[in-house]
Amino acid sequence: MLRQFELVERVKSYDPTADEDALNRAYVFAMKVHGSQKRASGDPYFSHPIEVAGILTKFKLDTASIVTGLLHDVIEDTQTTLEDIEALFGTEVGRLVDGVTKLTRIQIQSDQSKQAENFRKLLLAMSEDIRVLLIKLADRVHNMRTLGYVSNPEKRRRIALETMEIYAPLAERIGMHEIKSELEDLAFAELTPDGRDSVMTRLRFLREQGGDLVPRIIDALRGTVAAAGIDAVVAGREKSAHSIWLKMQRKGLGFEQLSDIMAFRIIVTSLEDCYRALGAIHAAYPMVPGRFKDYISTPKPNGYRSLHTGVIGPERHRIEIQIRTQEMHEVDEMGVAAHWKYKQDASNVDGRQYRWLRELLEILEHAASPDEFLEHTKLEMFQDQVFCFTPKGDLIALPSGSTPIDFAYAVHTAVGDTCVGAKINGRMQPLRTELQNGDQVEIVTSKAQAPSPEWERFAATGKARARIRRYLRTQTRVQYVGLGRAMLQRAFRQEGYEYTEKGVEGVLKNFKAPSVDDLCGLVGQGVITGHDVVTAVYPGIKMSRLSKIVSIATNRTKAKPKPKQDAVTIKGLISGMAVHYAGCCHPLPGDRIVGIVVSGKGVNIHTIDCDSLEEFSDQSDRWLDLSWGDGLDGTTHVGRLSLVVNNEPGTLGTLSTVVSRNQGNIAKLKITNRTADFSDMLLDVEVRDVRHLSSIIAALRATSAISSVERTHN
Repeated sequence: MLRQFELVERVKSYDPTADEDALNRAYVFAMKVHGSQKRASGDPYFSHPIEVAGILTKFKLDTASIVTGLLHDVIEDTQTTLEDIEALFGTEVGRLVDGVTKLTRIQIQSDQSKQAENFRKLLLAMSEDIRVLLIKLADRVHNMRTLGYVSNPEKRRRIALETMEIYAPLAERIGMHEIKSELEDLAFAELTPDGRDSVMTRLRFLREQGGDLVPRIIDALRGTVAAAGIDAVVAGREKSAHSIWLKMQRKGLGFEQLSDIMAFRIIVTSLEDCYRALGAIHAAYPMVPGRFKDYISTPKPNGYRSLHTGVIGPERHRIEIQIRTQEMHEVDEMGVAAHWKYKQDASNVDGRQYRWLRELLEILEHAASPDEFLEHTKLEMFQDQVFCFTPKGDLIALPSGSTPIDFAYAVHTAVGDTCVGAKINGRMQPLRTELQNGDQVEIVTSKAQAPSPEWERFAATGKARARIRRYLRTQTRVQYVGLGRAMLQRAFRQEGYEYTEKGVEGVLKNFKAPSVDDLCGLVGQGVITGHDVVTAVYPGIKMSRLSKIVSIATNRTKAKPKPKQDAVTIKGLISGMAVHYAGCCHPLPGDRIVGIVVSGKGVNIHTIDCDSLEEFSDQSDRWLDLSWGDGLDGTTHVGRLSLVVNNEPGTLGTLSTVVSRNQGNIAKLKITNRTADFSDMLLDVEVRDVRHLSSIIAALRATSAISSVERTHN
């Protein structure tokens, strides 16, 4: 734990003008108010805010940020109030502490909703001052470093999952690569311990086998750039276990097939030297096609700038090389904290300068609920980028897999709402076309156009989906209100009364409806009946014959036990249709699917690439265009895997252990072929969705007892 004078010395080392008195007072105040409180590790609680402040000194933040790090938990965990903080340390520190303080627990139904609401509040706080996020990240880093002391495994997993899905992507978005890598690796160790152990074991083996290979490659690269008259620092670094694991998952590769586990960095003194060094490297070594990326002329949205290239380097090893200046390197490691204006004038820091943050705020405006906001935000933060251009040459960065619909909404919400077509590189293309790096996109608009429900199926950005859903909700509400008003008017007529909005306004409280339109909407949705409203307005009336018939029918319907419904919804089905999942292709949530209507049985769900669909190719009237809906609720589906495993004792035990540790369940196992050394197997595994199955496949591929594993659809 940092001592008081050590913390002050750290801050003074990079900011001689720091307010030493404020730092000392905050240190003592934190120790005093946290008193005898203990952490799960048994350490005094005040060690946590002190360590958070220590992490913030590595970002070289200003005095107010360091003081906030020391005080960030006092409002929630002690009797101290925000007014006390402002009186003792000023309004700036008070505002930062208020933004970072753990958020008030609200009474909502699920942990997911609580996480979503807390993240929504964090976003609003950091949009006013990005330092709130920097302090929150430091808080999360220290909590993850001490996660092993938390005794409850479910709580550890929840914290690790939140770190992987929220805080690591946020760190990447503001360019803090070092923090992002540490958070991912700590969360990876908790979420997938077997996978991480396997990768680390193989990395240790490679280090032992390679000996002095890395120093030899560094020397060769240093000699190459020096021969070109370039002053440079050359270093090598091992990729993190999590990034290696992700690549194995994404590309379906075994560990032995990875060729760029080591990345080499060339740091030069000027922008011109970056391109000169690139020329020297490409002149000396064969370039790997498709591996060159220029993030200097086209920076990433988080400000990252560097040249990336892959070459067949010294000693015929395929390696990845990054070329950048020292300033670019600092921004890569420290992100927004590396910008000097932060240290010079913190009052000028404005989180709204970041386009991605503005887009998250737009999603917040359009989302119907915290859960929906969290879903769209993950879409916005997680995916890799493609860079496209407007006809005027403006750069638009989008997630990979984006379509012209995403591009249109990225330009402006009004452009997205009125989009009718798109020209990609001068040619009209369907709106579902996936955009590629370097595409020039021109959006064609019409005032008569409105967002289509179909767009949500191929929109990749959270901003586009949130806007489309909001429009559809609005349109649906208009339809329900119109239908409900017509039903109410008919119900009043049947009882011999005239429908008036003034009369209905008097019973709004009975149905907890804020307005007449809301009440009509409830009637239109079938939540309440028109007769319920009539009897509320005229309590003394007798039921008409028709109303009695309706009431009897309703009661009979209510008396019947409802059949158990599948927890997974499928969009595009007619209500009440029987659903069967095809055993030939084993469709999972996340797959693209179609439905085939089978007489007397209902609908068979197939994956879009299922071979069995060929026999229905000339029966288009039996096809239904379907997609997975929301609400998995723990439902499991069967995915089928084809494996080749080593014939040795304990292989089946290892196989079942890997599946179970990744929350899968083996439903069926069949050995289809067996030789002296290997066995071919078909394995049916119960999983939640495609992503869950991919995680199990990656874990199996990382297991030495298994030679190969693939998903089989037929």
